[in-house]
Amino acid sequence: MQHFKTLSEYLDYVELPRPEHPLLSVFSASGDGFLPCPRESSPPITNDCYSISLKKVVEGEVKYGRTKFDFTNGALICIGPRQVLQWDSSVVFDQKGFNITFHEDFLKGTELAKQIQHYGFFAYSANEALHLSPKEEKQLESIVESIESEYKNNQDAFSKDIIISQLATLLKYTNRYYERQFLNRKELASGLLEQFNHELSSYFSSNLPAENGIPSIESIAEQLSVSQRYLSDTLKKETGQTSTELLQGYLINEAKNSLLNPNKTIAEVAYELGFEYPTYFSRLFKKKAGVSPRQYRDNFKLN
Repeated sequence: MQHFKTLSEYLDYVELPRPEHPLLSVFSASGDGFLPCPRESSPPITNDCYSISLKKVVEGEVKYGRTKFDFTNGALICIGPRQVLQWDSSVVFDQKGFNITFHEDFLKGTELAKQIQHYGFFAYSANEALHLSPKEEKQLESIVESIESEYKNNQDAFSKDIIISQLATLLKYTNRYYERQFLNRKELASGLLEQFNHELSSYFSSNLPAENGIPSIESIAEQLSVSQRYLSDTLKKETGQTSTELLQGYLINEAKNSLLNPNKTIAEVAYELGFEYPTYFSRLFKKKAGVSPRQYRDNFKLN
């Protein structure tokens, strides 16, 4: 897979104009204008850049990670460094909106370099994109207009700080709108929680835990056709717990049922649930249940 270390190399590859700053590129379309059109197709590629794009008029499918996405409805797509991206000739890049691409080194030494690590949407798949209302689009477009104005001016000692500040504002609004989207999609969140629980139930009612161990959140997310970060963020909004916490809670509940069987040793219970080491099972059980597996079994006998 081809990887691009610099912004210029990446833009050259996708056949877009070279940036006016070695670490930052800004394109926007206003009025009857359109964004520059990249190359017609590409096999899987990666780069060291962040990208924030509002796609308003696009036809065809773009593959982002392992997911295909139809852009015709328009969406805000955020891509982080080293994410896999590919598209084919069926895509029609006759689009309005904006695109900001910046190398991760552009943020070095700034507070935003730390903040951006907490924005989970850079790890989402394309089908988990942010769908904006017209009012929200205008808000983001006005921020991008300010960024583009500073980007195209004769840059001086203040330019980077100003652009970084505006980028931080853009990302804060994006985060706000994602929060709104999660709240407005309660039904979808509930459905994802139900699917998550069903996946756990199916897995642990089989022999797979003993054979393959405890399932990873990544493998569960893949079965549900969502990204790991989106799954965790959605479940957190719905339940107040992360996907890992929910998985651990499920394991403890299963363990409590198994521990009530006096013919099973604690080690057997651990191995049946997929734990490689019984000592790790005992530590997790005590952390979540407040007592050790043996104490839990003894307390049940007393009752």
